[in-house]
Amino acid sequence: MTSRRAGWRDGRGWRDGRGWRDDRVWQAGFLVGSVLGALATVLTRRAERSARRGLVDWPQVEAIATARLRRAPGGLEPAELRAAEASYVAAMELIVPRLVAFLGTELPGVVERVEVVDRAGWVRANSKAFRSLIERLEGRLLDEIVPVGGGLTKSVLAIANRYLTTRQIGYLLGFLGQRVLGQYDLALLTAEATPGRLLFVEENIRQTAGVLGVPLEPFRTWIALHEMTHAFEFEAHPWLRPYLVERLERQLAALSKDAAALSRDALRSLGRSLRGESDADHWLERLMSDEQRRLFRETQAVMSLLEGFSDYVMDEVGREIVPGVERISTRFHERRESRSAMERAILRLTGLDLKMEQYRKGERFVAAVAARGGPAALARLWESEETLPREGEIEAPDRWLARVGGLEPR
Repeated sequence: MTSRRAGWRDGRGWRDGRGWRDDRVWQAGFLVGSVLGALATVLTRRAERSARRGLVDWPQVEAIATARLRRAPGGLEPAELRAAEASYVAAMELIVPRLVAFLGTELPGVVERVEVVDRAGWVRANSKAFRSLIERLEGRLLDEIVPVGGGLTKSVLAIANRYLTTRQIGYLLGFLGQRVLGQYDLALLTAEATPGRLLFVEENIRQTAGVLGVPLEPFRTWIALHEMTHAFEFEAHPWLRPYLVERLERQLAALSKDAAALSRDALRSLGRSLRGESDADHWLERLMSDEQRRLFRETQAVMSLLEGFSDYVMDEVGREIVPGVERISTRFHERRESRSAMERAILRLTGLDLKMEQYRKGERFVAAVAARGGPAALARLWESEETLPREGEIEAPDRWLARVGGLEPR
């Protein structure tokens, strides 16, 4: 009797109290499992939404870079930056008439778009440029990395990847922000063709002048001459900007299709590059298809011309307006070539060693063209995209002279 009162009937017979408790445990377990499953679904969806917000956390990029730059020596207060503006106005007044005479053309109004900035100001400007570049790749890459409904694991990996990428870009901008002296800031990939502006990173200019042991005012003028020449290259030749934009957009479109195919050969090539070993191509080229490589080399030839022409002009015109220009140029180029092992590794890893090579090749090419063809040959460099140097011509100026015609190599 007692056992019957302690149980209950379910249609198949009496069950004791222990059976009743087992059912409660099972029901509780089912409930907990359902809750955990729902929670996992919610977490997965939230993680996926978070992962698809972008490849990079741009506000954090700026925060990381500026935090590193605050520790760099030679920081200036806003009042000191404003006080330096008069020096650059005076430099422009000196530069413009000499540059007009040397180039044989009037310069556009970029002299009215000059800003003296600190390192953090340079980071803010270039963070926008990096963002416009990466956003061109972002949609397709996110679809590959975090497909809709791809699950928690892929979402978490994408969030971790964003964390690492954000810090890498932040550290890179912090690294460059201590080294860039001046910049013709032209946003190639913005929706509107906004005019460029000249930025002078006064903290770095003062710091570098002190390290080189050269007077500050002539050094400012020399740097301004280089950047003003870049402005001439683009703004006096309106076909050049769309020419570069078109190639850059084609490269980005092709890269976004193949971004997931990072080959073992490319990684091995990067390893050899970081160790300083020779390689037939730069490691970045090993990531590219034949078409991408062709576009890349075309663009590299133009960039070498841009940098080389500005270096050539800053020395040639500088002889007239920059006291001690030979000493400044010699010390500056010596410093450019003498980098620590860590700096060389960073340059190779990021591809910035290509920019150093652009300076060297470009200046040799422009000097050779000027020596063989004179001012007429220099002017022909900027006639149209057909007269730009092609692959292999930067290293062989006579080939360019022969192809352009009307100017016989001497």
